[in-house]
Amino acid sequence: MRLRDLADGARRRLEAAGIPRTEAALDAELLARDVLGWDRATWIARRDEDEQAVEAETVAARGVGAFRAAVDALVGRRARREPMAYIRGTQEFYGREFLVGPGVLIPRPETELVVDEAKSAAMGRRTPRLGDIGTGSGCLAVTLALELPSATVVASDSSAEALTIARGNAAAHGVGGRITFVETSYLAGIAGTFDIIVSNPPYVREADRATLAPEVRDYEPEAALFAGPDGLRDIRVIAQAATTALKPGGVLVMEIGMGQAQAVMDVLGSAGLAELTLRHDLQGIPRVAVAQRP
Repeated sequence: MRLRDLADGARRRLEAAGIPRTEAALDAELLARDVLGWDRATWIARRDEDEQAVEAETVAARGVGAFRAAVDALVGRRARREPMAYIRGTQEFYGREFLVGPGVLIPRPETELVVDEAKSAAMGRRTPRLGDIGTGSGCLAVTLALELPSATVVASDSSAEALTIARGNAAAHGVGGRITFVETSYLAGIAGTFDIIVSNPPYVREADRATLAPEVRDYEPEAALFAGPDGLRDIRVIAQAATTALKPGGVLVMEIGMGQAQAVMDVLGSAGLAELTLRHDLQGIPRVAVAQRP
């Protein structure tokens, strides 16, 4: 069987599991390439080759049938709607690869807006101190440490598993020495104040659980997703924490959920924060709230 036919069979299997055709085709190809260790250019050049002929190149190391078995196992996981990022163990964020696993939220493109706003807030601050609430994979903390070489970062999370992954990402990107990881909630117990606090908190309403894709609802950590009946539980706590954890003039940059803009602005204003603004994502949805401690 040609490699392209094997990938097409995998695509049909993923479609039958409810994954849209285009996404299923991309996933099937990527999983086959991962097993082969090929980039896309190599795949395009060699996808009409016979799978057994390709396997013969490494048969001594893997054994006959190992390639097909490996692809089938990965496709099986995806057919059960396990996210590709967990299957592959990595996810791209801000142009860099991050280690991920079931213990952390998968980084998403819209969260890159938090990085952009934090970088803007850091302008004119010579050695800014940043706090990351609920660091998860560490994608925000590590990215900001890389983008702001003069900054120091404190990254907190209540999950020891998440902090292990975050430390691994910091080490992989060479910024482990500039990030302090603390197992705590909302920066509690951390001395000193911050120029900038960032967070991608839980903000999904419990009532919206059934509307989430299986990849999210059934695999990503509940603690990183759900935030009470109105989705604002953690946002309220973070807003209050920012009133004391930020330096005067310090800035809070926080991702929010669709449809929450006005409610979040009210929460931030009631907490005593000022200069409230919103940043919209590419779909025009208010996605990031920015506020300043007076």
